[in-house]
Amino acid sequence: YIVGDLDAFGPWNPGLVPMTQVDATTWTYTLDVADGTAVQYKFTRGNWETVEAWGEITGLTNRAMTVDYGSNGMLEAIAPLVDQGRVTVFAVDSLDHYAWSNNSLPTEERARRHGQYHAWLTDEVVPWIHHELGGPVDIITSGVSMGAYHAVQFTLARADLAPVAIALSGAYDPTQWHGWGDFGDATYFANPSAYVPNLHGDHLDWLRSRVYIQLVVGQGPFEVHPTKSLPSAQHFAHLLAEKGIPHDLDMWGFDSAHDWPWWRKQLAHHLPRFV
Repeated sequence: YIVGDLDAFGPWNPGLVPMTQVDATTWTYTLDVADGTAVQYKFTRGNWETVEAWGEITGLTNRAMTVDYGSNGMLEAIAPLVDQGRVTVFAVDSLDHYAWSNNSLPTEERARRHGQYHAWLTDEVVPWIHHELGGPVDIITSGVSMGAYHAVQFTLARADLAPVAIALSGAYDPTQWHGWGDFGDATYFANPSAYVPNLHGDHLDWLRSRVYIQLVVGQGPFEVHPTKSLPSAQHFAHLLAEKGIPHDLDMWGFDSAHDWPWWRKQLAHHLPRFV
């Protein structure tokens, strides 16, 4: 259970709000909270006798966070579209610390964990978005750096839910992210650079009729070293072109860096034509 100072948590009712188990060590709970809200919370097993107590999280000392959907100015960059009602933004955690960024795990295990994350998106997050918007609607995925991979991967895997991806400065081959160990099915189906070349038949025809992938990358600082975003975007665009999957590769100039000021400009430039 999760308990805290928000009205949705009781407040401070230790047995009111159950969490959803993802695996033996991971639980999740989704809540709509206003940007800028400061939250104090703890985890329990349903009563105060079983509230967590470890390290500094003891007694009246709680976990604390401030909800910040607009970090790094991305919301401000597209504020006119939001104000005009043309777009509603939902910011979703990538959980990469649990999956792709956990380099202590072999790549196949990281991919398996990504599969759990993907299931959470499809089974919980997307239905919640549809509920908030009053019914099913097509979703546009977007992300920067590793988030660009997530945007592309979700669109290709679930084009029925999210047919458009806007991917900024991404890399699209997870086996290149400190990959080690044997690569199995979980890695293959989480790696668009591996499975796109093998797409064929009716499913490929459907993707050609359904998706659009907008790849954006700069040619400036950190877009080649160490991120490899520029060569990865170029290679992935080539793979999409070979399969006839609608896409565009927009390469910005040599001053365009792997950094937030450029991503703000790129999102503001590309999003309006899709909404």
